[in-house]
Amino acid sequence: MRHDRAMDVSETLLPGVGIRYEFETSNHQRVGVIVYREGNSEIVTYAKDDPDACTTLLEFDEHEGETIAEILGAPRFTKKLADLTREIPGLHSEPIRLPSTSPYVGKTLGQTHCRTLTGASIVAVVRGEEVITSPPPDQLLLANDVLVAIGTASGVRKVHALLEASDVS
Repeated sequence: MRHDRAMDVSETLLPGVGIRYEFETSNHQRVGVIVYREGNSEIVTYAKDDPDACTTLLEFDEHEGETIAEILGAPRFTKKLADLTREIPGLHSEPIRLPSTSPYVGKTLGQTHCRTLTGASIVAVVRGEEVITSPPPDQLLLANDVLVAIGTASGVRKVHALLEASDVS
């Protein structure tokens, strides 16, 4: 079933803990998703008569949470990561689309030497609806993949430049 109404999702930064997302379902049930800095997460519901009382419905470790996110359409992953980086001064994240003209199309992530050359890391590759978190060095890169870079603002700018370079040295 498709719903054409926009969901009003509130985001609350929990310093030192992570981020809490809350929304109300079409049945007027308040639901929360807490994403912890360590990677684990939980889904909670709130009591209708006491908005501060909640019950944990499900708890996920990092791998389970990533699997659920992929199943549910994980392009929000990049937004969550950007929100989490606000918690740490000087840390910046950005999704970078790999242009078809990049010399790294058809090469592996390790062949970019991204971390060594820029000081920033690629923490995910988004390919259509698929999200590959913590991609290994042998991860093949394809045109129009979205690489999620994290590092200093300067490092992320260097990732842009590296991926768009006209030749590979």
